[in-house]
Amino acid sequence: MSAPGRGLVLVVEDETAIAELIALYLRRDGFAVHRESDGDAALAAVRRLRPVAVVLDIGLSGMDGAEVCRTMRAAGDWTPVLFVTARDDEVDRLLGLELGADDYVTKPFSPRELAARVRTVLRRGPGARAEVFTAGEVRLDVTQRRVWAGVQEVALTSTEFELLAQLLRQPGRVFERGQLLSAVWGYSASAGTRTVDVHIAQLRAKLGPASPIRTVRGVGYAADGA
Repeated sequence: MSAPGRGLVLVVEDETAIAELIALYLRRDGFAVHRESDGDAALAAVRRLRPVAVVLDIGLSGMDGAEVCRTMRAAGDWTPVLFVTARDDEVDRLLGLELGADDYVTKPFSPRELAARVRTVLRRGPGARAEVFTAGEVRLDVTQRRVWAGVQEVALTSTEFELLAQLLRQPGRVFERGQLLSAVWGYSASAGTRTVDVHIAQLRAKLGPASPIRTVRGVGYAADGA
Protein backbone atom coordinates (compact mmCIF):
# COMPACT_ATOMS: atom_id res chain seq x y z
CA MET A 1 0.00 0.00 0.00
CA SER A 2 1.35 3.40 -0.92
CA ALA A 3 2.11 5.93 1.80
CA PRO A 4 -0.42 8.73 2.39
CA GLY A 5 0.30 11.90 0.47
CA ARG A 6 1.08 14.24 3.37
CA GLY A 7 4.30 12.42 4.20
CA LEU A 8 5.53 10.37 7.13
CA VAL A 9 5.37 11.54 10.75
CA LEU A 10 7.60 9.89 13.33
CA VAL A 11 5.75 9.43 16.65
CA VAL A 12 8.05 8.81 19.60
CA GLU A 13 5.98 7.83 22.65
CA ASP A 14 6.53 5.07 25.20
CA GLU A 15 2.89 4.84 26.32
CA THR A 16 1.33 2.48 23.81
CA ALA A 17 -2.25 3.72 24.16
CA ILE A 18 -1.21 7.35 23.60
CA ALA A 19 1.01 6.43 20.65
CA GLU A 20 -1.83 4.49 19.02
CA LEU A 21 -4.26 7.39 19.50
CA ILE A 22 -1.84 9.92 18.00
CA ALA A 23 -1.14 7.60 15.08
CA LEU A 24 -4.87 7.06 14.47
CA TYR A 25 -5.60 10.78 14.13
CA LEU A 26 -2.53 11.48 12.01
CA ARG A 27 -3.48 8.68 9.63
CA ARG A 28 -7.01 10.09 9.41
CA ASP A 29 -5.36 13.33 8.30
CA GLY A 30 -3.53 11.56 5.50
CA PHE A 31 -0.11 11.04 7.08
CA ALA A 32 1.90 7.88 7.16
CA VAL A 33 3.10 7.11 10.69
CA HIS A 34 6.11 5.31 12.08
CA ARG A 35 6.27 4.71 15.84
CA GLU A 36 9.21 4.36 18.20
CA SER A 37 9.29 4.19 21.99
CA ASP A 38 12.82 5.25 22.96
CA GLY A 39 15.31 7.98 22.09
CA ASP A 40 18.03 5.92 20.44
CA ALA A 41 15.55 4.23 18.12
CA ALA A 42 13.99 7.62 17.38
CA LEU A 43 17.29 9.11 16.22
CA ALA A 44 17.95 6.08 14.04
CA ALA A 45 14.47 6.40 12.52
CA VAL A 46 14.96 10.12 11.82
CA ARG A 47 18.15 9.36 9.90
CA ARG A 48 16.70 6.35 8.09
CA LEU A 49 13.18 7.53 7.26
CA ARG A 50 13.59 11.32 6.97
CA PRO A 51 10.11 12.14 8.32
CA VAL A 52 8.33 15.40 7.54
CA ALA A 53 7.78 15.98 11.28
CA VAL A 54 8.46 14.36 14.65
CA VAL A 55 5.95 14.12 17.52
CA LEU A 56 8.24 13.61 20.49
CA ASP A 57 7.38 12.73 24.09
CA ILE A 58 9.67 14.58 26.48
CA GLY A 59 9.48 11.89 29.16
CA LEU A 60 11.10 8.96 27.39
CA SER A 61 13.15 6.52 29.43
CA GLY A 62 16.89 6.51 28.73
CA MET A 63 17.57 9.30 26.24
CA ASP A 64 14.68 11.69 26.79
CA GLY A 65 12.91 13.76 24.16
CA ALA A 66 14.90 16.90 24.94
CA GLU A 67 18.16 15.10 24.22
CA VAL A 68 16.75 13.61 21.00
CA CYS A 69 15.81 17.07 19.75
CA ARG A 70 19.11 18.58 20.90
CA THR A 71 21.04 15.86 19.03
CA MET A 72 19.03 16.44 15.86
CA ARG A 73 19.64 20.19 15.92
CA ALA A 74 23.35 19.77 16.66
CA ALA A 75 23.57 17.59 13.54
CA GLY A 76 21.92 20.30 11.44
CA ASP A 77 18.58 18.46 11.22
CA TRP A 78 15.75 21.02 11.43
CA THR A 79 12.87 18.64 10.84
CA PRO A 80 9.86 20.16 12.65
CA VAL A 81 9.51 18.81 16.20
CA LEU A 82 6.34 18.96 18.26
CA PHE A 83 6.88 18.04 21.92
CA VAL A 84 4.40 16.17 24.09
CA THR A 85 4.87 16.91 27.78
CA ALA A 86 3.06 16.05 31.00
CA ARG A 87 4.08 19.31 32.68
CA ASP A 88 3.15 22.81 31.55
CA ASP A 89 6.02 24.27 33.59
CA GLU A 90 8.46 22.54 31.23
CA VAL A 91 7.38 24.71 28.29
CA ASP A 92 10.19 27.27 28.53
CA ARG A 93 12.78 24.52 28.63
CA LEU A 94 11.20 22.54 25.81
CA LEU A 95 11.06 25.53 23.50
CA GLY A 96 14.42 26.83 24.66
CA LEU A 97 17.22 27.91 22.39
CA GLU A 98 19.26 24.78 22.92
CA LEU A 99 16.37 22.62 21.71
CA GLY A 100 14.67 24.44 18.85
CA ALA A 101 11.25 22.80 19.09
CA ASP A 102 8.47 24.13 16.88
CA ASP A 103 5.47 23.59 19.15
CA TYR A 104 4.21 21.55 22.07
CA VAL A 105 1.10 20.05 23.64
CA THR A 106 0.59 19.12 27.28
CA LYS A 107 -1.05 15.95 28.53
CA PRO A 108 -3.95 15.37 28.55
CA PHE A 109 -4.38 16.73 25.04
CA SER A 110 -6.83 16.45 22.18
CA PRO A 111 -5.38 14.19 19.47
CA ARG A 112 -7.39 16.19 16.95
CA GLU A 113 -5.64 19.37 18.09
CA LEU A 114 -2.24 17.68 17.93
CA ALA A 115 -2.88 16.60 14.34
CA ALA A 116 -3.97 20.15 13.51
CA ARG A 117 -0.75 21.54 14.97
CA VAL A 118 1.31 19.13 12.88
CA ARG A 119 -0.51 20.39 9.78
CA THR A 120 0.15 23.99 10.81
CA VAL A 121 3.88 23.39 11.25
CA LEU A 122 4.08 21.75 7.83
CA ARG A 123 2.23 24.60 6.12
CA ARG A 124 5.34 26.65 6.83
CA GLY A 125 7.38 24.61 4.37
CA PRO A 126 8.78 25.56 0.93
CA GLY A 127 6.56 26.98 -1.77
CA ALA A 128 5.98 30.55 -0.70
CA ARG A 129 6.17 33.33 -3.25
CA ALA A 130 9.48 35.10 -3.83
CA GLU A 131 9.95 37.68 -1.09
CA VAL A 132 12.95 39.22 0.62
CA PHE A 133 12.53 41.41 3.69
CA THR A 134 15.18 43.50 5.40
CA ALA A 135 15.22 45.26 8.74
CA GLY A 136 18.52 46.87 9.60
CA GLU A 137 21.13 44.11 9.41
CA VAL A 138 18.56 41.32 9.26
CA ARG A 139 17.54 39.87 5.90
CA LEU A 140 14.92 37.16 5.39
CA ASP A 141 14.48 35.32 2.08
CA VAL A 142 11.11 33.59 1.92
CA THR A 143 11.88 31.58 -1.23
CA GLN A 144 15.13 30.14 0.08
CA ARG A 145 13.85 30.10 3.69
CA ARG A 146 17.11 31.62 4.88
CA VAL A 147 17.86 34.40 7.35
CA TRP A 148 20.99 36.47 7.88
CA ALA A 149 22.01 38.81 10.68
CA GLY A 150 24.73 40.91 9.06
CA VAL A 151 26.95 38.46 7.15
CA GLN A 152 26.12 35.55 9.46
CA GLU A 153 23.41 33.11 8.40
CA VAL A 154 21.10 32.20 11.27
CA ALA A 155 19.49 28.77 11.63
CA LEU A 156 15.82 29.06 12.60
CA THR A 157 13.08 26.53 13.17
CA SER A 158 10.12 26.73 10.81
CA THR A 159 8.06 28.41 13.54
CA GLU A 160 10.74 30.99 14.29
CA PHE A 161 11.08 31.71 10.56
CA GLU A 162 7.34 32.29 10.10
CA LEU A 163 7.12 34.45 13.20
CA LEU A 164 9.96 36.68 12.00
CA ALA A 165 8.46 36.83 8.49
CA GLN A 166 5.08 37.86 9.93
CA LEU A 167 6.70 40.78 11.75
CA LEU A 168 8.92 41.85 8.84
CA ARG A 169 6.09 41.83 6.29
CA GLN A 170 4.55 44.82 8.06
CA PRO A 171 7.39 46.76 9.65
CA GLY A 172 6.32 49.07 12.42
CA ARG A 173 2.94 47.41 12.89
CA VAL A 174 2.27 46.33 16.46
CA PHE A 175 0.93 42.78 16.64
CA GLU A 176 -0.94 41.59 19.67
CA ARG A 177 0.15 38.19 20.95
CA GLY A 178 -3.19 36.67 19.98
CA GLN A 179 -2.81 37.97 16.42
CA LEU A 180 0.61 36.35 16.12
CA LEU A 181 -0.68 33.11 17.60
CA SER A 182 -3.46 33.01 15.01
CA ALA A 183 -1.27 34.01 12.05
CA VAL A 184 1.72 31.77 12.78
CA TRP A 185 0.38 28.85 14.80
CA GLY A 186 -3.09 28.80 13.32
CA TYR A 187 -5.14 28.70 16.50
CA SER A 188 -6.92 31.19 18.69
CA ALA A 189 -5.63 33.20 21.61
CA SER A 190 -7.72 31.05 23.91
CA ALA A 191 -5.03 28.39 23.45
CA GLY A 192 -2.62 30.62 25.42
CA THR A 193 -0.04 33.14 24.23
CA ARG A 194 2.94 32.13 26.34
CA THR A 195 4.48 30.28 23.41
CA VAL A 196 4.66 33.58 21.47
CA ASP A 197 6.81 35.15 24.18
CA VAL A 198 9.11 32.12 24.28
CA HIS A 199 9.66 32.15 20.53
CA ILE A 200 10.26 35.91 20.49
CA ALA A 201 12.95 35.38 23.13
CA GLN A 202 14.49 32.67 20.95
CA LEU A 203 14.52 34.92 17.90
CA ARG A 204 16.13 37.80 19.76
CA ALA A 205 18.84 35.56 21.15
CA LYS A 206 19.60 34.04 17.75
CA LEU A 207 19.63 37.37 15.90
CA GLY A 208 21.69 39.04 18.62
CA PRO A 209 22.26 42.80 18.53
CA ALA A 210 20.85 42.91 14.98
CA SER A 211 17.36 41.88 16.16
CA PRO A 212 14.75 44.39 14.93
CA ILE A 213 12.04 43.08 17.28
CA ARG A 214 10.77 45.41 19.97
CA THR A 215 8.27 44.88 22.75
CA VAL A 216 5.30 47.21 22.99
CA ARG A 217 4.46 47.00 26.66
CA GLY A 218 0.95 45.78 27.39
CA VAL A 219 0.22 45.13 23.71
CA GLY A 220 2.64 42.84 21.86
CA TYR A 221 5.53 43.04 19.42
CA ALA A 222 6.69 44.92 16.33
CA ALA A 223 9.68 44.86 14.02
CA ASP A 224 11.46 48.09 13.14
CA GLY A 225 11.69 48.78 9.43
CA ALA A 226 14.72 48.84 7.13
